[in-house]
Amino acid sequence: MIHARNMPVGNQVVSLPQIQETTAGIQDLTFLHMGYKGLIDIRGDENEPLIHPFLQIGDTQIPFKSLVWNRLGNWIPCFSFQTEELTLRGIILTPVEERGFLVKLEITNRSSKPVNFTYGLCGRWASSWHCVNEDKMLSGEKHCYQSKWNHGIVFDMRCGTPMFAFAPMADQECKSTFETTKDMVDYRLARSESLATGQNCSLTVYWGIGFEEVAAVTSAKEMLRQGYDYELSRTLNWLDERTLKFKDEKLTRLYNTNLFFCIFFSTGITLDTEELVLVTSRSPRYYVSAAYWDRDSLLWSFPTVLDADHNLAYDMLLYVFGRQQRNFGIHSRYIDGTVLEPGFELDELMAPVLALERYVDSTGDRSILKKPDVRDGVSRILDCLKKHRHAAVALYNTFLQPTDDEHVYPYLTYDNVLVWKGMRALAHLYPDYRELEQTAQKIKSAIEMYCVKEENGKRFYAWSVDLNGNYDIYDEPPGSLQLLPYIGFCTVDDEVYQNTVNMIRSPRYQYSFSESRFAEIGCPHAPHPWILSVANSLLCGRAAHCAKFLHDVKMDDLIACESVDENTGECTTGAAFATCAGFLCHAMKESKEGLDQVYEE
Repeated sequence: MIHARNMPVGNQVVSLPQIQETTAGIQDLTFLHMGYKGLIDIRGDENEPLIHPFLQIGDTQIPFKSLVWNRLGNWIPCFSFQTEELTLRGIILTPVEERGFLVKLEITNRSSKPVNFTYGLCGRWASSWHCVNEDKMLSGEKHCYQSKWNHGIVFDMRCGTPMFAFAPMADQECKSTFETTKDMVDYRLARSESLATGQNCSLTVYWGIGFEEVAAVTSAKEMLRQGYDYELSRTLNWLDERTLKFKDEKLTRLYNTNLFFCIFFSTGITLDTEELVLVTSRSPRYYVSAAYWDRDSLLWSFPTVLDADHNLAYDMLLYVFGRQQRNFGIHSRYIDGTVLEPGFELDELMAPVLALERYVDSTGDRSILKKPDVRDGVSRILDCLKKHRHAAVALYNTFLQPTDDEHVYPYLTYDNVLVWKGMRALAHLYPDYRELEQTAQKIKSAIEMYCVKEENGKRFYAWSVDLNGNYDIYDEPPGSLQLLPYIGFCTVDDEVYQNTVNMIRSPRYQYSFSESRFAEIGCPHAPHPWILSVANSLLCGRAAHCAKFLHDVKMDDLIACESVDENTGECTTGAAFATCAGFLCHAMKESKEGLDQVYEE
């Protein structure tokens, strides 16, 4: 049994980011659209969700009470509840590799007499929104009509020409009705049944989406023809192939749910061009949703996707070095590669190189290195680096920090460690870049000379410096000094590193939260413990500390968020943070032996 206020689910094309625990109502349906540079969100309203299961006996609609929830395969939401006479079970399945989803309802008569009832789906299409960081309502015309293609109803939105369509098809004969007004469409798909004692019945409604009527209906028809059992079995097999089990049941559930949330909410196939794209989150609940960041996609979500699915990781790199390479290192971009938010970030510039090395080392596949887009992208990164190198010192400046906030001093230790790592990576990957090993050594020497400071007789890594003697003591979870051993720059027992970690985890450090129940590092961007910091701690060997944190934390209904309350563990900022979910999973997998050891003891 799962207690959650929200149960998101999705596949490669469709996301259902808000399924309500109390009603099983699907609040909205989202998909990615290249032409509109982001996410389209089809919504119900506060009074009626987009799709809502219902059960009616006589003229009385039975309220759904005390729903019991679970996730099949740690991903597929299932619910049940009981009246005095009937048991209703439901499943909301987004089958892999399909352009749609399904809702199956099954009812059993538990009483000692026959029961007549009506059940099905109803709902309201109240509005549609364009979502990229901010949500803007679309002003096209909503339509609902009977279609010969499915002998039922179809919904579509037009703005001169069709924008999108969605349509249901049921596996049993249903009565479909709808009512349209200027602002909304209300509909109902109903089937009446009479069950004797112990009998059961079921209704499965397949929902397809597409550019217009025929595409939407045939997407639903394809799933109907394949059948519920096939779609469920294929999806469960897909999930099982990627599932990882921990000694602790809750960590198993937390890992796998976040893994699938990362895969299906940080990557997606656009409806209009059928291209794989990468985003921070396909959920409009995340405050900067449906845009691309090199750092988020390649340093956070990519490692866990690579752990789970080499083919998807390969396609991610082709997208990055294709659509996105023109603006490598720029703060954020739309999914088509054009600039969303300007501002240079050194960590983002290096992210493609680090992901490329990780892929080759993991798979042994060096063919990707010969792709023209990849070679061009690497050359572009090296050219950009030259513009940000100090004239006399082998350090590189940045304008924005890993939180996307403006720097205090221009030379960040963590960012320059990434450049060091990237230079060594290119020397390892390409014979004609072998001289970059010497460049890397110069960077390492410069970091040790200019970024290592001393206070009270203890040497430590400053967060940032200006090469004029100024520096700050600070840390940011999106690019933490805790990660230096993980990156390979130093060892965990290195004295300078240990002094650094002790400083930023000390009660005297404002954002350490070291004396709180959920003790992890935060920063002014979100002054609470960050989930990224938990991942950082796992990767630098703090498994026992993190095991308790993860076992007790609530986050965004067990899905990764930006930060949590230091006393309750509940989400405070950044709900539905899909790329963060990926980095958390990668850190958990890397630390699995240590986490399991905690529960063996």
